[in-house]
Amino acid sequence: MQHEAHEAHAHQTHAHHHPAAATWSTAAQATLHCLTGCAIGEVLGMVIGTALGWGNAPTTVLAIVLAFFFGYSLTLRGVLKAGLGFRAAFRVALAADTLSIAVMELIDNGVIVLWPDAMDAELADALFWISLALSLVIAFVVTVPVNKWMIGRGKGHAVVHQFH
Repeated sequence: MQHEAHEAHAHQTHAHHHPAAATWSTAAQATLHCLTGCAIGEVLGMVIGTALGWGNAPTTVLAIVLAFFFGYSLTLRGVLKAGLGFRAAFRVALAADTLSIAVMELIDNGVIVLWPDAMDAELADALFWISLALSLVIAFVVTVPVNKWMIGRGKGHAVVHQFH
């Protein structure tokens, strides 16, 4: 554990250590990065659960778990490329993405639950894809200000920025 802390500190001293600006553009880029992982997991979970004939609850749980998995994985991949060890990189990914993914999933799944008939739509139904796409767009719009606020406080993707 001390080695990882030293490794993270050593990397920080050699990295370009300028804080990320909390601009709307930076927040939108961070949110788009998060949305990519969430969308992959969300779509994959919905497709798997629906194709297997699972009910709404297990399908939604699978989609959320996969959204977190892919969201963290994309950040983890970038931080590992920067030379950080796995455990330290995993901590960075957790710090960078947890709130962003949680907000995105809450909004995304909330929209689908509240959209009439969306929870019962099948893969072949346009409603399935339209409600999923629009729920992700709404989640993006709601999450951008959250990420801007976090970046402005040196949290969220500001943590990842120092490793790029």
